[in-house]
Amino acid sequence: MLFSTKAEYGVRLMVELGRRAGAERALEAEPVSLASLAEAETLPLAYLEHLVANLRDAHLVSSVRGAHGGYRLARPASEISMREVVEALEGPIAPMECFHPDREGRVLCSHEADAGHACSTKLLWTRVQGGVTKALTSTTLAELVEFAGPPAAKAAAVA
Repeated sequence: MLFSTKAEYGVRLMVELGRRAGAERALEAEPVSLASLAEAETLPLAYLEHLVANLRDAHLVSSVRGAHGGYRLARPASEISMREVVEALEGPIAPMECFHPDREGRVLCSHEADAGHACSTKLLWTRVQGGVTKALTSTTLAELVEFAGPPAAKAAAVA
């Protein structure tokens, strides 16, 4: 299963916001400009503008307007799962084109309408989807922020 640059860049943006805020001080953190985040992660600003809109719509980040405005986490990093972030950017996690979980988590397969003959690979894709979903759900932004270390540590490691 391949995730696009939307997921990669969006997760990196979220980690950088978490690092700037301190893992649990999200709501009191100073807003960070998107240009500053783009520079810190060497990501294209125009692309981040599209991603941050999706993250804001999913209530993962909040924005502050004005001269000292920018973005900050909408809630503490420990309360944000990577599943929320990835699904806000990529949509539902589906290992195959014909595979889509419904609201109750059941798998809807495009082959189910074929006179009762179930798709022979549905079990496999259900397990793949479950494994990926479990990994993303059980990984919090706080864990990634801790793994990344404080902002100064990244600059020192590069030097």
